[in-house]
Amino acid sequence: GLSVPWGQQHMFLVASPLSQCHTCHLPTLQAAFAHLALAFRCDVFTLQQRVQVEKRARDAAEENIQEELGQCRAALERLGRSCANAGCKETLEQLQHNLAVLSAAVERATTAAEKLGAVHQEARLSRAAEVMVQHVENLKRQHLRERAELEEMKRLIQQNSRNRQLAESQEAAAQCSPPAPLLQGSARRRVSIAVIPKQLL
Repeated sequence: GLSVPWGQQHMFLVASPLSQCHTCHLPTLQAAFAHLALAFRCDVFTLQQRVQVEKRARDAAEENIQEELGQCRAALERLGRSCANAGCKETLEQLQHNLAVLSAAVERATTAAEKLGAVHQEARLSRAAEVMVQHVENLKRQHLRERAELEEMKRLIQQNSRNRQLAESQEAAAQCSPPAPLLQGSARRRVSIAVIPKQLL
């Protein structure tokens, strides 16, 4: 019915076991988060209608109680007019006092019931909120881990790029410069042959 919406029931079933789990895997928390989000959205559609229904039910219950108390007061007043005995009047006065105490107790019970309902609702929402907080914390840790991996990958790419550029520049420089030591060696050999006297040949 409207007084116990599907979303709240589903929220309690999903959040209760997971709220005590602080080491749940990310896929499990992601599934729970999706279920809770669906439960919240489903309850939003009927929230105003349920509020009106519960308010009318509470007002009707309070009116019934006040009507019963009013009938009791009227009966005591009628009985008091027809009772001349001192002991009877004393008893009637005690009953009227007890009826006033009962009326005040009913009002306090109504207020306490509303507070208890609010606390129960807070307990259900706190379990759901705990699951959502765990999911967000896991997402934050995953984001930091992926960001660190991305920074490391960027550093490696930049380092490899610099190493490749350095190697290419060294290779280009080696191709442009002549082999100087080889040329000097051949020139020395020609000079040595030229200065040898013909007599010795």
